[in-house]
Amino acid sequence: MPAPIIYRQKRVGLNNSVFEVMKFRSMIADAEKDGVAKWAEKNDSRVTKVGSVIRKYRVDELLQIFNVLRGDMSFVGPRPERPSFVEKLSRDIPYYKERHTVKPGITGWAQLCYEYGASSEDALEKLQYDLYYVKNHNMLFDLLILLQTAEVVLWKSGAR
Repeated sequence: MPAPIIYRQKRVGLNNSVFEVMKFRSMIADAEKDGVAKWAEKNDSRVTKVGSVIRKYRVDELLQIFNVLRGDMSFVGPRPERPSFVEKLSRDIPYYKERHTVKPGITGWAQLCYEYGASSEDALEKLQYDLYYVKNHNMLFDLLILLQTAEVVLWKSGAR
C-alpha cells in the first residue's frame, strides 16, 4: 500500500511549543524506520523521484500555509525544527532556544543566507542568521526575505 501523500511531523515553535507541520511527502514511507530522526542530506537516497521534483520547486512546503493560518507559524521566521533535534542542539549550542522567541516561518533569513543544514555544525552557523533575524525582524526585513525567497524558488537554488 502506498504511503499517504500528506506527511505530518512534530516541530518546535514559538516559546518551545510543539505543533504538527504538514508537508507533501517527498521521502519513502519508512525513511526513519529505526525511529531516529535524521537530517536530509545532499542526494539523500530516501527521497523519491517525485519527491526530488517537489523539493526542487518547494511544493512540499506549500501545506505549511495551513500552519500559518492556524497560527503555529508565520511566513517568515526561523525554520521550525524537530523536537529531538531541538533537545540536542539546545544542550550543545548556547542560545539555541532564543530562536523560539518568535514564530517559526516557512522561509527565513538563515534559509537564504546559508545552505541546507544537515549537521550540528550547520545548525550553529544557521543559528547566527536566526538570532540576527530575532533581534532585527520588522515588516521591511520580512518583505525583503519574501522577495529573495521568491527569487530562490524561481531559480530553484538551494533545494535538497
